[in-house]
Amino acid sequence: MTKYYFVVVLSAVFLSCNTSEKNKNTANENTKVEIVEKPTLNLKQANRLAQLPLHCMDTEYPNKLNQTIGSAADLKSPKELHPAFYGCFDWHSAVHGHWSLVSLLKQFPELENREEIEQKLLQNISKENIEQELLYFEGAYNKSFERTYGWAWLLKLAEELHTWDNPIAKELELNLLPLTNLVVSKYIEFLPKLNYPIRVGEHPNTAFGMSFAYDYAATLDNEVLAELIENRATDFYIDDQDCPIEWEPSGFDFLSPCLEEAALMKRVLEHEEFRSWINDFLPELSEEDFDWSVGEVSDRTDGKLVHLDGVNFSRAWSLNYIAQDLPEFKHLKNLANKHINHSLPSIVGDSYEGGHWLGSFAIYALNSMGK
Repeated sequence: MTKYYFVVVLSAVFLSCNTSEKNKNTANENTKVEIVEKPTLNLKQANRLAQLPLHCMDTEYPNKLNQTIGSAADLKSPKELHPAFYGCFDWHSAVHGHWSLVSLLKQFPELENREEIEQKLLQNISKENIEQELLYFEGAYNKSFERTYGWAWLLKLAEELHTWDNPIAKELELNLLPLTNLVVSKYIEFLPKLNYPIRVGEHPNTAFGMSFAYDYAATLDNEVLAELIENRATDFYIDDQDCPIEWEPSGFDFLSPCLEEAALMKRVLEHEEFRSWINDFLPELSEEDFDWSVGEVSDRTDGKLVHLDGVNFSRAWSLNYIAQDLPEFKHLKNLANKHINHSLPSIVGDSYEGGHWLGSFAIYALNSMGK
């Protein structure tokens, strides 16, 4: 009797599981993905976004220096310490604010305030100012300053100037070159010493820093830097599986650890190798009904909480990069649209807590849409 009871119960459990699985599969089959309007970067948007860095690049205070002070002699104003990149609250935001203006000028020659922007770029990124920036990096206590987030944006600025066919761009690129070369040498020195990747959703994220550096190396044919990044990316990430994407975002992430890693590996692996790798690392991305809730900001006057608008933009540029040239991931572009559209209306005219940097993130995300 006991044996009969056990068989009945086991059969019931099996049927229940079977039914649940069937319902689950049916639900997936009936899931309809909402098609989201594709955002575009047009002249009107460009003029609005240009106002953010144009306003903050000369705004010296408030300012977060992230400085290690060796003596009273180091107590100087932000503009004295960083005559090229002293505005926009902190050094890296000033750097990518300049990148934003270069990117917009390059795409929209008819941009409003064009002459004013060009003059400000020439004034800030002068030979003399860059020499002073070099002195700061070579100081005894600040050799790791802005490692690697600020380094990455500096190389992105250098890459943008290099690919802009314009006499002003050539002058700016030449003025910036000593600092560009220093950052390249710092990457080459640092990456072999890094035993473990940094997997966070903020500035030190290793995958983000290496992605931008790799873009620079590929564009300017710097084989030494490119090969180093390829090797280090493989060392750090090739065996990774089942990234816990459901844990993201953390409370004030502006980068997605899982997607930044995936976008880096898309850069350094051949397509077939990447397909195999991503299937182990983020298998859910291949599902056409894959969805992901956007990062929600509860208070845009809070400098940390507003990071979640940034995570929406950075997720979007990573999703678009992963989908590029891989038709089986084209559905990720719609998810990228969703993330951009959620945060884009909030950044112009927003609190300075977000306005000093979010414009750059929005521009880079919109650029990732392609033509």
